[in-house]
Amino acid sequence: MPVHDEVLSANTAYAASFGDKGSLALPPARQFAILTCMDARLDPAKYAGLSEGDAHVIRNAGGRASDDAIRSLVISYKLLGTKEWFVIHHTNCGMEFFTDDVMRGLLANSLETAALGADGFSDVGTGPGSTEGNYIDWLTIKDNPTSVVEDVRRIRNHPLVPKNIPIYGYIYDVATGKLVEIPDAANAGKAS
Repeated sequence: MPVHDEVLSANTAYAASFGDKGSLALPPARQFAILTCMDARLDPAKYAGLSEGDAHVIRNAGGRASDDAIRSLVISYKLLGTKEWFVIHHTNCGMEFFTDDVMRGLLANSLETAALGADGFSDVGTGPGSTEGNYIDWLTIKDNPTSVVEDVRRIRNHPLVPKNIPIYGYIYDVATGKLVEIPDAANAGKAS
């Protein structure tokens, strides 16, 4: 069965037992937001004990504090009342396996999916590619704890972010399921 059909079948079953979830309030009930990676191994509902309606979960490649992630966090606070934010990166993140230059080179060669080998990513496509990747900051990760601190600081210092919101920084361990606090991120994200 194609994935498309599997998704629609799963949705049919979900909708059949949807119950009163249609009456959930728009603001998140537990008044917090999580910025985390899009990696399929991470399930914020499970690792943070969430149910529908509990929290905002913002996901992107690497869980980075991009302009769009900060936009979502500001909306989360300003319009929907969140009071605490979590930045959660993870071990074995794909964003650690390449640099901006590598990504730009891969895209310049072809738009087909690259292969990951012992020496990193390589292009296996036949082209054509595009140089439009040269104009994107891919927000790759050189050192995971450092990137968590950088992202917490970037959010904390953003002029649209109130100083009274605590911002926590963690790394999710994909081998154990545990959240590991990054102390320097905790200090950088303290509310005042």
